[in-house]
Amino acid sequence: QVQLVESGGGLVQAGGSLRLSCAASGSTFNMYAMGWFRQAPGKAREFVAAISWNSGNRRYVDSTKGRFTISRDNAKNTVYLFMNSLKPEDTAVYYCAYARALYGDLVAVAPSAFEYWGQGTQVTVSS
Repeated sequence: QVQLVESGGGLVQAGGSLRLSCAASGSTFNMYAMGWFRQAPGKAREFVAAISWNSGNRRYVDSTKGRFTISRDNAKNTVYLFMNSLKPEDTAVYYCAYARALYGDLVAVAPSAFEYWGQGTQVTVSS
């Protein structure tokens, strides 16, 4: 069983920045892809970004390209989401997720490809 704990959310003005962190338990973190998803009120959970086990492959939803950066530190069992130029439409609960299987250098974007989820951290961007 893997436990994920997110931190770093908060209230920020439009144009501001935040860094989300997600710490994972266990000894196999460095073998699995990780992802970030978000869910706004009344909307479905949405893929935001994902990173392969060795950081060699990263994917982003189009609405965050150029503004968000996903990275990981396997020595610290932690994945990060750096969010710049935040917009009110980025407001949501952000979840980190741990891949269900070993995908090599592939990066999945579907929620079904991830097995473990954090409890979420709220990001609110005011206009």
